[in-house]
Amino acid sequence: MRSDVTLRRLDEVLLQDLLDAAVVDADPDEVMPPVAGAAGWTGERRTAFLRFHRSRSLSAEPVESTYAIVVGDAVVGAARLYPLEGPRHAVEAGVWIGRSHRGSGVGSAVLRHLLVLARTDGFDSLFVSTTSGNTAVQRLLAAMDVDLVREGDSVTAWVDLVAAGHG
Repeated sequence: MRSDVTLRRLDEVLLQDLLDAAVVDADPDEVMPPVAGAAGWTGERRTAFLRFHRSRSLSAEPVESTYAIVVGDAVVGAARLYPLEGPRHAVEAGVWIGRSHRGSGVGSAVLRHLLVLARTDGFDSLFVSTTSGNTAVQRLLAAMDVDLVREGDSVTAWVDLVAAGHG
């Protein structure tokens, strides 16, 4: 696993670095909910990005934990853990990585970090959802001997955090 990849809990300073990384290295649709208007990183979309993260993870009562993905000293993406309601004590993982850092082992390191964080926070399972075209995530999960469920363009998996060998 890459030793230069860390996760740092999002704060206001890291939020600006995260926005800068997204603007330079990602499409808005990859990193945030859709915003009406012209394509690209408009002023409105940048404001919506900041508002989204402040409301989700920097508010007085956050609904998820968000982390800046840092390679060396550079913010290159974000990872999140969102607690799920239901019978399982589960959390959903979400990740985006800037284009220039994809395919270099960053995603694998991030997934390992998220597994440890989720387990440390007391969760029993981690839910992952991706698209059928995201073969990198599918390979990571398959290497962990996790069952992948394919439905249309969606691929999902549950990682048992209690079982030995995951993380």
